[in-house]
Amino acid sequence: MREYIVQKGDTLHRVASAFKLSADTLIADNPWAATQPYLICGQLLYIRPSTDRKYVIQPGENARQIAKQFGVELDELRLANSGLAEHNFVEGKIIIIPEDHRDQIVRLRGEYSYEDLMEDLKALVHRFPFIEVGSIGTSVMGKDISYIRIGQGTRKIHANASVHANEWLTTPCLLRFIEQYARGIDGAEGRDAEQLHDEWGKPTGNPWVYGGSPQDLMEHTSLWVVPMVNPDGVELVQQGVLPTHPLYHELRKWNEGRADFRGWKANIRGVDLNDQFPAYWEEEVRRRGKTGPSRRDYAGPAPLSEPESKALADLTEREQFDMVLSIHSQGQEIYWNYRDLEPKESRDWALQLAAATGYRAVKLGGSDAGYKDWFIQRFGKPGFTVEVGLGVNPLPMRDYEDIAAEVGMLMATVLSW
Repeated sequence: MREYIVQKGDTLHRVASAFKLSADTLIADNPWAATQPYLICGQLLYIRPSTDRKYVIQPGENARQIAKQFGVELDELRLANSGLAEHNFVEGKIIIIPEDHRDQIVRLRGEYSYEDLMEDLKALVHRFPFIEVGSIGTSVMGKDISYIRIGQGTRKIHANASVHANEWLTTPCLLRFIEQYARGIDGAEGRDAEQLHDEWGKPTGNPWVYGGSPQDLMEHTSLWVVPMVNPDGVELVQQGVLPTHPLYHELRKWNEGRADFRGWKANIRGVDLNDQFPAYWEEEVRRRGKTGPSRRDYAGPAPLSEPESKALADLTEREQFDMVLSIHSQGQEIYWNYRDLEPKESRDWALQLAAATGYRAVKLGGSDAGYKDWFIQRFGKPGFTVEVGLGVNPLPMRDYEDIAAEVGMLMATVLSW
């Protein structure tokens, strides 16, 4: 066993991922970790040696053959085995087989954090220079609310995620599609030729699996994505709050004394950002019955009182999108209407989205002040709230791959109309 001192931002899943262990294994070696909702800086964890995949070299094999057999990149195989070269590639030698990331930028390394988002955005821009990344504003605690733009077409589509703090899994699911889209465009322009074909010229691993030409989609469409609308809330859900936080006492009170914030939906001031928009806001306040900050359902002192919702509304006013989607969890449902103000084609489009994802298109009543509601009322254009996945928020990380695939189908369908 080795010892590890918990650092700021660490969670069980992040530490386990860093040492190539499961969270269950980490808890088995540190039983006390299961008795508290969050790790605390300075705590000591015992880390057992990782259980890397290992392989014994067979007669006549070389590095390229083994990399192909396990579906990993040759460079990753060499990186995982320091000093590995053709001349010392001998029968019977034990080597480590790395995880297969295939040069993938967006992936889970434990809970997907604001810091993960910033790192991945930087990597995406570096890898795909045609992506535009910027900020639409800052959160209560001063974090950038980042946007991504792909394409210069006249048709403008917007999607956002992590409006609710404990729905943070929607962020990497939406970003996974952005990376697939960018790789598809890159491949169509011929810059990804080596990655798209093996040494015999056989196609391998083109990430664009949705049909049609992503290059054509980019030329005709401008896609604007805000992947994490509520970064302060996401951090609170994932890491909890320490006494040094300026809102520590208020947050504990608003969370009804709970130390565990995984049920928190609001922003850091206890305002539900999806009840903040000026679409029958007063009626939503009466319906919710919340008169002060809370972990959920408090609509704030006034519409757009919070910097996060105001930044999203300002972006929408400025760009005049043709269609918007707000990605939430959970329920596997698509809400497409608002007080009969939606355009007549909204229902048919919702049915197409439902067919693509396996979700249900639902005509929803008794709800106001949401981003989709305001967009429909304000612009008379199609707007959708999509509830991805099934279960209890935060959804388990084991569902990530399946939900990301569903979000990919959703977004590809929208872009192809």
